[in-house]
Amino acid sequence: MPSLGHLPVRMITHGAVDRAVHAWIADEASRSTVKNSLAILVRVLEQARRDGIVELNRGRVTGWQREFQHAEDELDNPRLLALPDWDSLQQLGAALVARSHGRFAGWADIVEFTACTAARIGETSGVCRADINRQAWIWNVRRQTTPAPGGVVDKGTKGKRARVVPIIPEIRPLVDRRLNEVSDDPMARLFTGPRGGRVTTAVLRDATHWDEVVTALGYDYLRRHDLRHTGLTWMADAGVPVHVLRKIAGHGSLTTTQRYLHPDHRAITDAGEALSAYLNAG
Repeated sequence: MPSLGHLPVRMITHGAVDRAVHAWIADEASRSTVKNSLAILVRVLEQARRDGIVELNRGRVTGWQREFQHAEDELDNPRLLALPDWDSLQQLGAALVARSHGRFAGWADIVEFTACTAARIGETSGVCRADINRQAWIWNVRRQTTPAPGGVVDKGTKGKRARVVPIIPEIRPLVDRRLNEVSDDPMARLFTGPRGGRVTTAVLRDATHWDEVVTALGYDYLRRHDLRHTGLTWMADAGVPVHVLRKIAGHGSLTTTQRYLHPDHRAITDAGEALSAYLNAG
C-alpha cells in the first residue's frame, strides 16, 4: 500500500507509520495487505538501522490487529455505530468547533459533508471545485491524480470506488459557501484545515479533541469513520434501494451494503434472493 514512499527514511516516525496503518484499515484493506506492507517496511528500516541511517526501527508497530478486529466488528452491524439523527450531527459539529483552536468552523463543515455523503474523511479532504456539479447537485468522487505540493499524489479514493454521490439540500448552503471561498482553480480544495492543509482522520481527531467531545456527548464509541456508517444507515432507512445504495457507497459486494438495511428490509431482501436462487436452481 503506497503511503510512505515519498518520505526520506530519516523522516519516517512512529506517528507516520501509525497513521498509515490506520488509513489502510479505514480503506478496508485486508489483514494480509496490512501485514505484508508492514513486513516490507520493517525490513527496509532494519537495513537502514544497520547502516546507521536511523537509530530505531520505527516500522515495528503494535496494536493494529485490535484496530483491524474492531473494523471487522463494525462490518457485522455498522448500524449500531451511526448517529441517531440530523440534530445529533449538528450538535457534534458545533461541539468539535467549540473545542478546536480558534473555533475553526470548517470542522463542522467537514463532519456534516462527510456524514451526509457517506464518504470517508480522506475523500472529503480531496473534494475539488471541479468535482461538484451544482446544476444536478452531485459530487463526482474520483481518484485524484494531480500531485500536491512536494510531488505527492493524494489518494482521494481507489479506482473501484469512483462513484457519484448526491448532495442533499441540508448541506448545499455549506457547499455553496465553500465554493465561494476558494479560488476559481478547478483543482482548488473545498475542505481544508485552518492553515489550508489536507485533513486526515488523525488531524481531525487531534485538532478537535474528538475523543473527549464524543465521550461528553454520549457517543464514546464514535470514530471518524463512523460518519460514513451514519450516512449509509440514514440512506438505507430513507428507503434508498439496495442496488443504488451500493453504488453510492462504492461497495464491491452487495452483502456489505445489505448490512446497512433495517432488519425488516434485510429479511425481505433475503427472501427475494432465496426465491431467485430457487428459480435458478430449477
